[in-house]
Order: sequence, then structure tokens, then C-alpha cells
Amino acid sequence: MTRCSADMHNGPIPSLNNKAWWLVIFLWFAFCLAFADRQVIFSIFPVLKSELRFTDTQLGLTGSLFLWVYAICSPLAGHIGDRFSKKILVAASLVLWSVVTALTGMAASPVQLLACRAGIGITESLFYPSAVALIAAAHAPETRSRAFAVFASGNVFGVVLGGWYGGFVAQESNWRLAFYSLGLAGVLYAIPFLTFLRSVPEPGGASTGRDGFSAVLVLRTPTYLVLCAVYSTFAFNNYLIYTWLPTLLQEKFSLGLAHAGFTATAYVQSASIPGLLLGGWVADRLFARTRASRLWVLTAAIMLAGPFAYSIAHAHSLVNTRIAALGFGLCTGMYLANLFAAAFDVITVERRASAAGLMNLAGACVSGFSGLLGGLWKQKIGIAGLMTYSAWACAIVGVLLLFGIRFWFARDYKRANE
Repeated sequence: MTRCSADMHNGPIPSLNNKAWWLVIFLWFAFCLAFADRQVIFSIFPVLKSELRFTDTQLGLTGSLFLWVYAICSPLAGHIGDRFSKKILVAASLVLWSVVTALTGMAASPVQLLACRAGIGITESLFYPSAVALIAAAHAPETRSRAFAVFASGNVFGVVLGGWYGGFVAQESNWRLAFYSLGLAGVLYAIPFLTFLRSVPEPGGASTGRDGFSAVLVLRTPTYLVLCAVYSTFAFNNYLIYTWLPTLLQEKFSLGLAHAGFTATAYVQSASIPGLLLGGWVADRLFARTRASRLWVLTAAIMLAGPFAYSIAHAHSLVNTRIAALGFGLCTGMYLANLFAAAFDVITVERRASAAGLMNLAGACVSGFSGLLGGLWKQKIGIAGLMTYSAWACAIVGVLLLFGIRFWFARDYKRANE
């Protein structure tokens, strides 16, 4: 199908075409470091309990506090990204969160460590809205899901790296070294990262102050609101697994720190890679037939994710747990490849960073409760019980997506691209 003028409105910047994939690659490494810095702490919970006297609730807050601060700051970060240099914002964010990660290794009490987690939430919030807006500007709708798939795989590798590295360093040396070394890696990477970004033109379509706060204006788009619900549900499931599955595996199967941290992340994340490739390729191929292609892939992903999440929680053997984790990871990859690409199908160019920031608010705020509720309800309903409830939420949101495709998408797409 020939691309219509509506698609051209959301198409790539011509001068950026030859650097579009290099842009994705450079942003990929930064994104990988971001998730490694987030994830590293979850594999050292037992050490924090013994050395810094963390309670289960405080351990849960290490994930929740980061996500809540990240959520609160994200709409403002998106608003700034639509009005100022996105290149400067992503580079500055990388340096700032790396410094705070290194400072985390100096924490001498739960309060100090939690303050650092909040600091990482503030500094990392500047990165994602501008990063995805840069990628969307560089890639036409026909390749956008694949571009986001490659970028999102940085999430996958970062989670595995952080989950394994934190447990390994704590087991073999001193847990503080993990934070020092990851922080240093981020600061050093900022040098080639900024050098490349200087050669990339800023995307056009900046909004003006006359439009008010763009993050509020995007709430007028029903399809976008459905995607926020998808993000929140998937994110809750993901962070529940990231935060508490290592502990669940240690208690259920008597695994060591490094083994539990690796198992809790590697199987979900390794399966996410083919899920990303499959989800991005299918959505882009189907885009010529239906502009709702990304929504259809998202529907399939979340409807399948629920049963796999339930199986992770209730499997009676480590082998079955791994199989369920592989299935959940496949669905996660399909979702990551298409979520923001689908949002940008129904949001105008000048409001993309704001839309990403507000979506981060929804996803991070809701998922922030996964860590806290895990700590609060660990003795009451257990982590497995909480994962059961979250699995049912996947089915409900899948039905909501079907309603969005049927009743709202065509109008929202036309409004954003006319």
C-alpha cells in the first residue's frame, strides 16, 4: 500500500534517515545501563537485610520508591522534552543517574539507600520520553515497531545484567562495588554517546506554550488511555517478577543469590528477544493492511501473558517455572516492541515526549505498588497470590484493547495524522 499523506505527517526527518539505526544503537546502550542500575539492587536483598538491617517493607520500597518518583517526574520530563533539546536531555540524564548509582554504594543505612533510589528515579525520568521521541522522528511508521523492538531489547539485557551482576558481586566480593562500577561505566559511556548525538539533528514539531501542558492534552485521546492501562498492567507484572521472584526462588527452591537472580531474570528476558523481533516484524508487516496492527499484536501479547504469569507463581518445579518464564518473556517482547509505537500512531508529533512521559507516570505509579505490596502481603497472601491477581488483570485489559480497536482507534488515528 502506498503511504498516504497522513503517514508522511508522522514520517522520519529526511536528514536523519542514514543515521536512524545508529541512533537506536547508541540509545540502546544507554537504556541497557539504565535498567542494569535499576535491577542490580533486587539480587542483594538478603545482604541488605543482614548488613543494613532492611525490613521486608523497606526492601519493597527500593523498587516502589524509585518507580513512584520516576512516575511523578515523567510528565514534567516529557513536557521539557517537547520544548528543549532532546539530545541534551538524554545525555544529561545518563550522566546524572550514573553518578547517583555510584553514590548508592556509599549508603550506610536504609534511609540513605532509599534516598539514592529516589534520586535515580528523578534523573532517569529525563531519558525515556526524549529517547523514544528521537527514535519515532528517525523512523517511518512502516519500520517504527522494529526500531522500538531493537531499542527495547536494551531493557532485556540491562535487567539480566543487573540481576546477575548484583548477585555475583555480592557473593564474590562486596555489594557496594556493583554500584561503583556501574556508575563509572555510565559516566564513561557518556563521552562517545554525546559525541554521536552532536551529529544528529533535533526533530521538528516542537509544541508551543500556547498549547498549555501537553501531557494534559493527550488525555483527550481514548486509544492512548487504553494504552496507558496496558502499560500499567504489564509493568506491574514485570516489576513484581523483577523485585520478588529472586526471593521467591530462593525460598521455594533453595537457590543461591547469583543463581536465583539469574533465573528470575534470564529466562523472562532471553525470551523477550524473539518476542521483540516477532512483535516488531509482525506489526510493521501488518501496518500496510491495517493501521491498528500494533494494537492487535498488543492484544495477543497481554491475553497470553496472564496465564504465563500465573504459571510462574504456581509451578511446582524449577523446570516448569523456567518454561512459564519463557512464555511470559515472549509476550513481554511483543508488548515492548509496540506499546509506544502504537501510542505515536494516535499522538501528534509535537506531543510525543509528553505522551511518553504521561504514560510513564501511569505505568511506573501502578507498578511501584508491586514491590511494596509484595513486602506488605508476603506473609498474608504471598508473592504467588499477588501474581495470580495481576494475571487476571491482564485478561481484563486485553478485553479493553479490543473495545479500543473497535470504537476509538480509527478516529484517533485520523485526528493525529490529518
